[in-house]
Amino acid sequence: MTLYEDLKWRGLIQDISDPKLVDKLNAGGLKFYIGTDPTADSLHLGHYSSFLITRRLAAAGHTPYLLVGVATGLIGDPRGTVERKLSNRDEILHNYECLKKQLQGLFPYEVVNNYDWVKDINVVEFFRDYGKYINVGYMLSKDLIRRQMESGISYAEFSYMLIQGLDFKYLHENKGVDLQVAGSDQWGNITTGIELIRKTTGDEVYAFTMPLVTDSHGNKFGKSEGNAVWLDKNKTSSYELYQFLLNSEDSMVIEYLKRLTFLSREEIEAIAEEHNAAPEKRLAQKTLAKEIIDDLHGEGAYESAVKISELLFAGKIKEIPVKDLLAGLKDVPHFTTAGGAILDVLVESKICSSKREAREFLSNGSLTLNGDQIKDMNTVINADVALGGKYIVIRRGKKKYYLGELA
Repeated sequence: MTLYEDLKWRGLIQDISDPKLVDKLNAGGLKFYIGTDPTADSLHLGHYSSFLITRRLAAAGHTPYLLVGVATGLIGDPRGTVERKLSNRDEILHNYECLKKQLQGLFPYEVVNNYDWVKDINVVEFFRDYGKYINVGYMLSKDLIRRQMESGISYAEFSYMLIQGLDFKYLHENKGVDLQVAGSDQWGNITTGIELIRKTTGDEVYAFTMPLVTDSHGNKFGKSEGNAVWLDKNKTSSYELYQFLLNSEDSMVIEYLKRLTFLSREEIEAIAEEHNAAPEKRLAQKTLAKEIIDDLHGEGAYESAVKISELLFAGKIKEIPVKDLLAGLKDVPHFTTAGGAILDVLVESKICSSKREAREFLSNGSLTLNGDQIKDMNTVINADVALGGKYIVIRRGKKKYYLGELA
C-alpha cells in the first residue's frame, strides 16, 4: 500500500490542492509544515490527531516543520461562529513556550514561530508586499469568512488568512517548504498561501487537509467545543484519558483507531471483526486507549490507568495515589467539611437528608468511608482518617460517590 493509499484508508485526506501531489507524497522528499496557534498551554486530542501526520509523513521520507503561531495567535482566526477573544501578549508567549516543549517531546522536529518573521514587517510593507496580491472578492468567497460575516468579523480576523499565507511563503522561501497540511477548517487559509506564492514567485506548492476528529454527532474533540481532552497529563490524567477513550462510541471507535494509532490495516481489521462480534468487551476502545495513553504519557501509563479504574470499581480507595484519586473522582459531587461526627458530616454535605436517614444508611451498611464499610454512629471525621490528611471518599449504595475535603 502506498503512503497516499494508507492515508486515504485511514480517513486522513479530505481536500488536496493538486492531483500531482499524490505521486509526490508517495515518492518522499517533500518539506512540509503543520501549525497551531498558542491559545492554550497544552494541545488537546484534536491536535494530536492532526500532528500525528508528521510521524506518518516523516516515516515516508518527508521533512516536517511544526509552526506555533504567536503572531496569528495574537489575532485569532475566523471560526464561523463568534470572533475569538483576543489574548494578551504575555499569555500567548507563555503558551508558546509550553506548546513548543510539549510538541518537541511528542514530535521531535523543528518548531518555528511566525512572530519571528512577522514582527518586523510594518503596515505599509504588509499591504504593499502581500495585501496587493489577494483580491477581497477571493477572500470573501471562502466558506469560513462567509459564515463569520453573519455574526460579524473584525478586520484583524479578516486578515488572518493573509498572514497564514505569508507564513507559507516565508517557509517556502527560507526552509524549502512545498507542502502545508492542516485540518479541513483551514482550507481557505491554505489556498490563500498557495495563491500568494504563485503570484509572487511563480512557484508551485501543494496542500492537503484532514477531516476533523468528531463524534457521531459532528462535535469536535476540541477546546472550542467545551470538551477538551488535554495532552498534558497534569490537565487530563491517564485515568481521565482512559475513561474518555473507553467510552468512545462503537460506531466511531474503528475510525479513531485508524486515525489516532499506527496499528496496521491488518491489525485494525482484525480488531474490528472481534469488536463487532462482542462489542460489550470493548476491545477496540481498550486498544485505542492503550495506544494513545502510552504514546502520550509513557510506557506503562495505560496499565496504571486500568489499575486505578479497577481499584476504584472495587472500592479499594486507600490503594490509589491521592493525585490519581482526585482525577478519577473529579466529576463526582464535592463538599468541604470541618469534620466532626459522621452524622453531622453526612447531613451537612447533603449525602443524607437528615440524621434519621443517616442512621438508617449506617445501620444497614449502605455507606463506606475511604472504601471501608461504616456502621458506627460515633465515627469521627478528622485528619487521622482522611487520605493524605485532607480527603475523604464516601460511597452511598453501590455507585454514588462523594469527595470531601477537610477545611
